[in-house]
Amino acid sequence: MLLEDLRVQINQMGQKLDEMRASLDVAGKEERIAELENQISAPGFWDQPEAAQKVMQELTGYKDSVAEFNRLYDRYADMSVLWQLGMDEQDESVYPEVLETLNNLERDMEHLELALMLSGEYDPNNAILTLHAGAGGTEAQDWVQMLLRMYVRWAEKNGYKVDTLDFLAGDEAGVKSVTLLISGRNAYGYLKAEKGVHRLVRISPFDASGRRHTSFAAADVMPEIDDNVQIDINPADLRVDTFRAGGAGGQHINKTDSAVRMTHLPTGIVVQCQSERSQIQNREQCMKLLRAKLFELERQKQDEKKAEIGGEYQAIEWGSQIRSYVFHPYNLVKDHRTNTETGNVQAVMDGEIDPFIESYLKSGL
Repeated sequence: MLLEDLRVQINQMGQKLDEMRASLDVAGKEERIAELENQISAPGFWDQPEAAQKVMQELTGYKDSVAEFNRLYDRYADMSVLWQLGMDEQDESVYPEVLETLNNLERDMEHLELALMLSGEYDPNNAILTLHAGAGGTEAQDWVQMLLRMYVRWAEKNGYKVDTLDFLAGDEAGVKSVTLLISGRNAYGYLKAEKGVHRLVRISPFDASGRRHTSFAAADVMPEIDDNVQIDINPADLRVDTFRAGGAGGQHINKTDSAVRMTHLPTGIVVQCQSERSQIQNREQCMKLLRAKLFELERQKQDEKKAEIGGEYQAIEWGSQIRSYVFHPYNLVKDHRTNTETGNVQAVMDGEIDPFIESYLKSGL
């Protein structure tokens, strides 16, 4: 009987869900949700907007986590009832539906297990992703455009919103640099796995002799920092330049000096934004970018200090290569940190990078 063959899988899934309930501390989260809801209903809760906003964010995080688990468990319970009815009535016609639900649940459980690994303080935040072309002119700039497409595809498949904050087109083709804001829960937690240098090996479409070229592009990933995180920026330390935005955007964006470039003089950090129609909006976006970069700089200093105290300090080279994409003489994408690899290069370039992200998170790097 085909249904009987599924008994072990269904029982194992039930055990796994019980273990996941304990790992997620669903009961504890439900108690905390009740406490937070009591706080929200108390008089004067909104008298301190910043504190109230933090409570709301905490409540939303707990509710989302519990709701996702409960949806999984409810689907499992419905499937188990259907399977048991089929067994009792010896009705094999329900087998395809039970098997499909079982396979879908296994995939969704893996996704939830991965989310459990995102325990960093800023993992739930939106992500700021910047891509820069390495040496190599048009070839490297074309590689940035390919990576840009890959990350946008990945974001869309995962239900994230993508906004282009800054875009500098290549001289002849491709993209010199681009900065994206990828918005959605855990965007930074996942995309932090992509920080580093990405290497491309292929026959160059820009080389008339058909020679093989190696190109490099760097991905920088930072969490978007909300106003509750204290980052002190002295206005006297800033130099602000405005210029005419380039690229797409219609007549208005190209006729006014709406784009903003902001330089933080003490650190030399430069950020710019031309995505918004008004200079004021672009200034606000620049400040967000600058806050994120200063936060990341301070966090990197602290990490280096901890490693030095622990006797394991190594120079951090921002150009460390993390992944190679080989289009010729064979097809292979390999992550050098985890040794995860695939021969389906086209799928990767279409946004299928989850196996690399999952391996990185599971490795604990």
